[in-house]
Amino acid sequence: MVNNKELLISAIGVFIAVIATGFFSNVILQSANSPLIIASAGASAILIFGAPHAATSRPLNLIVGHGVSAIVGVSCFYLITNALLATSIAIPLAFVAMHFLKCMHPPGGATAVTAIIGGEAIHQLGYVFVIMPIFFNSLILLVVAIAVGSFRDKNPFEDYL
Repeated sequence: MVNNKELLISAIGVFIAVIATGFFSNVILQSANSPLIIASAGASAILIFGAPHAATSRPLNLIVGHGVSAIVGVSCFYLITNALLATSIAIPLAFVAMHFLKCMHPPGGATAVTAIIGGEAIHQLGYVFVIMPIFFNSLILLVVAIAVGSFRDKNPFEDYL
């Protein structure tokens, strides 16, 4: 459980992280029809700021979990023409991949889905989607979380630095 001071610090950190990832995504996707922020980044922010000691919030899980899920999602988009079927296959494949790579990060499921149903701006990125915006969004979230952690009573990321 976090105290009120840590809650406030974490909430400010989530705000900063989401603004930064949203700005970055918007600059990359540059389309009126594209999402302002990759939805899975919001879920990741809640995990890494709200439950920073959880195994699913570890830096490796955040970065690799999103990355492998993005690869799976883009691959399913290219290989399966039906969006519902592609999504239905991508989520369990991302789950299995994260399990075997020991990088379980639940928002990765949303990353895989975004690669399939995210719209033309995302589809045009192809596998670049894995790097921009997914890797960079994850990295921004992590950097802000580490910075915010230094203001908490106990930095949840100190074991990884």
